[in-house]
Amino acid sequence: MNCPAFADNDQDKLLVAKINDMLRKSQRSFSPSYSFFLDERQCALAEKICTQFNNPQILFRLWGGFAEAQRKMLCVFSDIYPEPDTNNYPFRCLSFSYKGEKMLSHRDFLGSLMALRLKREAIGDIIVEDNFSQLFATDAAAQLILSEIHKIGNHNVTVRDDLPLTAEAKQDFTVLDCTVSSMRTDCIIASALNLSREKSAALIHSGCVQVNFFSQSSVSCEMKTNDVFSVRGFGKFIIDSVGGITKKGRIHIKIRKYI
Repeated sequence: MNCPAFADNDQDKLLVAKINDMLRKSQRSFSPSYSFFLDERQCALAEKICTQFNNPQILFRLWGGFAEAQRKMLCVFSDIYPEPDTNNYPFRCLSFSYKGEKMLSHRDFLGSLMALRLKREAIGDIIVEDNFSQLFATDAAAQLILSEIHKIGNHNVTVRDDLPLTAEAKQDFTVLDCTVSSMRTDCIIASALNLSREKSAALIHSGCVQVNFFSQSSVSCEMKTNDVFSVRGFGKFIIDSVGGITKKGRIHIKIRKYI
């Protein structure tokens, strides 16, 4: 399969090659194949590649330990056998308990993990709470973390791999109530950023805008509820809802900005 147009860079092309290898392997051996942890954009790319694969007997699933996970592993498998159980994915949930007045941050955890020379692709979501946090790591990375991590930041930590996920992933948003003349990309961007249509179009044409994790170069592409978009230098947003029409014929929409 040739690299699709939505593979924007060399890293994308490497991932496409990896996923195609997984698909062909499952087609030959009928055994499930697993990727490393993928970020949201990579998950979207994986879904496109797997959906386009020309063998309806080869299925796929993205799973990161819980339904709302942002970082997930791809599993490719044959419909000849039952879908692999989520407990069989080659990663573990690690639980960290610690004491102290200052709450550890996502950055604190990442810093300690990267100090072990772990690649980001070995680590899934990190869920931080007061005095207790949980994260997902590949089996190999989990073994290293269990044996080497005893302190994060200024806190002594206890690490376990025998507890279920109980920490709650939370995402904060700022809610924007907007009205737009249409659901075109340039209208949505202009309204979310409080810019003119001309400046919005300039951002799109200059390659600063992604919609659903892929570059968007068309100002007239129609957007819809649950579409995620990001603008370089301005942040990440999601269209939460599309409401009724105002007296002036504009569309009422609600946009959430990630904090």
